[in-house]
Amino acid sequence: MAVLEGPELQREVEAALDTLRPYLEADGGSVRLVDITTEGVVELELLGACETCPMSSMTLRAGIEQAVKRSVPQITRVEAVNV
Repeated sequence: MAVLEGPELQREVEAALDTLRPYLEADGGSVRLVDITTEGVVELELLGACETCPMSSMTLRAGIEQAVKRSVPQITRVEAVNV
């Protein structure tokens, strides 16, 4: 398996997020990719209903993080960094 870097890594993470967005949007929310650190941490901005949802941390860990890590093994963690 080739190591993904730069724009290719970003495309792979976006593709993984795209599989989740319809579910988030169904509840009035979404996410935006802010950055991918050199340590493999995906930084996301929670949007819409996801910003204030009391379950957002569970959705982030159990749903979004697991799906992204499954699709892009180089990713070590997913964090919300609302700006």
